[in-house]
Amino acid sequence: MPANEQFDLLVIGCGPAGEKAGAQAAYFGKRVAVIERAKYTGGSCINTGTVPSKTLRESALYFSGLKQRGLYGIDYSLKENLTVNDFMHHEREVVEMERQRILKNLALHQIELISGQAAFDDLHTIVVSSTHGARRLRGEIILIASGSKPHRPPEIAFDDVHTFDSDTFLQMHRIPKSLAVIGGGVIGCEYASIFMALGVEVTLVDGRDVLLPFLDPEISTRLRERFAALGMQFWFNERPVKVENSSSGARLTMKSGSILETEAALFAAGRRAAVDGLELQKAGLGVNDKGYIPIDEHYRTSVPHIYAAGDVIGFPALASTSMEQGRVAVCHAFGLKYKQRVASLLPMGIYTIPEISAAGETEASCKEKKIDYVVGRAHYANNARGHIAGDTTGLLKLIFARADKKLLGVSIIGESATELIHIGMTVLDRGLTIDEFIEQVFNYPTLSETYKYAAYDGLGNLAGHKLREG
Repeated sequence: MPANEQFDLLVIGCGPAGEKAGAQAAYFGKRVAVIERAKYTGGSCINTGTVPSKTLRESALYFSGLKQRGLYGIDYSLKENLTVNDFMHHEREVVEMERQRILKNLALHQIELISGQAAFDDLHTIVVSSTHGARRLRGEIILIASGSKPHRPPEIAFDDVHTFDSDTFLQMHRIPKSLAVIGGGVIGCEYASIFMALGVEVTLVDGRDVLLPFLDPEISTRLRERFAALGMQFWFNERPVKVENSSSGARLTMKSGSILETEAALFAAGRRAAVDGLELQKAGLGVNDKGYIPIDEHYRTSVPHIYAAGDVIGFPALASTSMEQGRVAVCHAFGLKYKQRVASLLPMGIYTIPEISAAGETEASCKEKKIDYVVGRAHYANNARGHIAGDTTGLLKLIFARADKKLLGVSIIGESATELIHIGMTVLDRGLTIDEFIEQVFNYPTLSETYKYAAYDGLGNLAGHKLREG
């Protein structure tokens, strides 16, 4: 094989895991090529999921005046017949900026970006097929970072006009008057709340009877209450067995026999590894019963020189963790004494309206592990910045050990939750107590102050009475 077709590292997929893994290896002098079959770099994070949905969320909050309702008591109403396009101008700017950032990063690290469909030919050889023909590439190390794709069950008639999956949802031409969201997971809850903010009648359908059951139960309940206050309808313990499309919308037949008719339907229940066309079997690889590539603690597959990172390996499938997985994988592969592991403590960020973030233990996990714990709470309603921002329903919740006051977990629902969580994570990561929050000085007025008053509340609960906040 010609020398120009031989690489120290071949990366399949240029999403968060692939981009950062390639840059990490190139930083240490490795010759790297990244293969991407899509038209644009960035994966679902930049093109269909994380960035577009979060940008749409901000646009929805702005155009709907939802924040202003809390500030001024004014009920804004949106213009009739608005299209998704009307809301996506800023999204297009942000996405294009991110695509250009990725290309500049690859160029800076002298990484070759190769367009086309990658397929294994043998343990070290990848064939890349495109309209320009085929290239045979050899990789000493190979990283599979091809991401995931939505599960499309056969009973759901996806037409991408009325019935969508999470990858095609933002391609709809206009904002529907009514929407059924099938799946009460993170993606489903995020989109359901965004479209509620846009004035759409939303019905959330889920086979369980609780939203996001991995959250602290109090936070999950509060989220449901906020959704209900905005007018969302819930069909719990239900699932569609048939979805049909007509000129006017989607018709969903439930397992119970109930019928739900809406202008649009989003199926957001489940994803699996995007490995179609990779011909994993030629490398002696496959997916597990959950549809993902199995790996060890170093992100190595059953083939020692082939690694996998990001959504293609399943949970937690977050852009933030995928980047770190990619970096750790290549450091291990090349024996680089640099980044040895992904942090054991990971933040959870859920961009619903209101947003949620959490790290560490919940009340449920403490009970399951038989940990003797105490809770401290601070409500945005008692915080000056909460009132200034128009969010008086937020909550910051601390969980700490009764024996030594060591912080065990933080859960937040409300404005800036995904930013605020990092303060709590610093204390969690260093094994400190809730006294740390009381000793620190926080700017006034800020939402960060809620940490101090949640700690005061916790100390009062620990002592069996309410302490007077100092």
